[in-house]
Amino acid sequence: MDLNPIKDAFDRVAKKQKLSSSKAQEVIDQIMLEIGKALETILTEQSGHESNYKLVLSELNKKLQENSPQSQLEGTQKELNVALSKYTKQLEKSFNPDISKAYRNVEFDSHTVNQIIAGHFYRQGLFSIGDCFVNEADESESTADLRSLFSEMYLIVEAMKERNLEPALNWAAANSDKLKERGSDLQLKLHRLQFVEILQNGNRNEALAYVRSNVAPLASNNLSEIQKLMACLLWAGKLDRSPYSHLLSPTNWNVVAEELARQFCNLLGQSFESPLGVTIAAGFQGLPPLLKFMTVMLGKKQEWQTMKQLPVPVELDKEFQFHSMFVCPVSKEQSSDENPPMLMQCGHVLCKQSINKMSKNNSKTFKCPYCPCDIDAAQCRQLHF
Repeated sequence: MDLNPIKDAFDRVAKKQKLSSSKAQEVIDQIMLEIGKALETILTEQSGHESNYKLVLSELNKKLQENSPQSQLEGTQKELNVALSKYTKQLEKSFNPDISKAYRNVEFDSHTVNQIIAGHFYRQGLFSIGDCFVNEADESESTADLRSLFSEMYLIVEAMKERNLEPALNWAAANSDKLKERGSDLQLKLHRLQFVEILQNGNRNEALAYVRSNVAPLASNNLSEIQKLMACLLWAGKLDRSPYSHLLSPTNWNVVAEELARQFCNLLGQSFESPLGVTIAAGFQGLPPLLKFMTVMLGKKQEWQTMKQLPVPVELDKEFQFHSMFVCPVSKEQSSDENPPMLMQCGHVLCKQSINKMSKNNSKTFKCPYCPCDIDAAQCRQLHF
């Protein structure tokens, strides 16, 4: 969604509001100045005759009418009101408050949906909310194991925030073989954090002993990293002034904690990103074109309910593209089980329905839209992505 028009409209409102406020303050200062002059005249007047007071007040009233503070304020206030009105219309144009128009009656497996929601809460460490949800949804038994596993991960990550690596190191050691199979160097990164903590306290001998007992067994694939740690021994207690000062950055702890959570989820067979969060984010991107389509299709809601695939192209960012898809270059329709992609003899690909249409249901050959080859529909083969 292009937010620039909204930003421009907001900037115009902010500018007009600032001008209106400045003008109001200027008018108030003028009024206070005239009142102050009149008061000073009254206080310094030798004669306290009532007619003199009336004359001063009459002069004050005349000056205020000449300045016309109300008309001065009306101009800037009118400009502000116009800008506010346009901003409201821009918001209504950009954000459709009624998203129910894009709703479809789709059957969901409520048990699976409940597990996804509960998993989202447990993944975020919101265990009390997750427990409340599963109790209300009567899913306590099916989510008990999931809660236990994410609870372990949460405790490890929370301990790392307190600079306590013991739970993380124990988990990495227990899953060392699985981590190696996945090509992860998480164990080395955890030991490096612990080594730096020991060295920064100035205890060179303890740091060397730690490397020999914990890091040396990992030397076969990490020799250069171990050499770097050995060089750090020369800067015990003053690592912040060394060429390796970047090892002290708090960012290193955040990066390793995220890596641990990612590997933990992988070993559980769970995605690192919350499926619920990904679904909502993807839906947020896909909603505007669907709402625009439904605005055009007013009165044809029943057709929308019976469609087997999306009627308009929905462009999602790369992080939401998990599976390959094929759009026929002839019909511009996305492939489906009923209309699969077909590989022609020349190497180009069209959807089955396009091939059937161009070949008159396999009754004749046709030329490929992209090259001069003659295509026999009977020799086309289905592609599987």
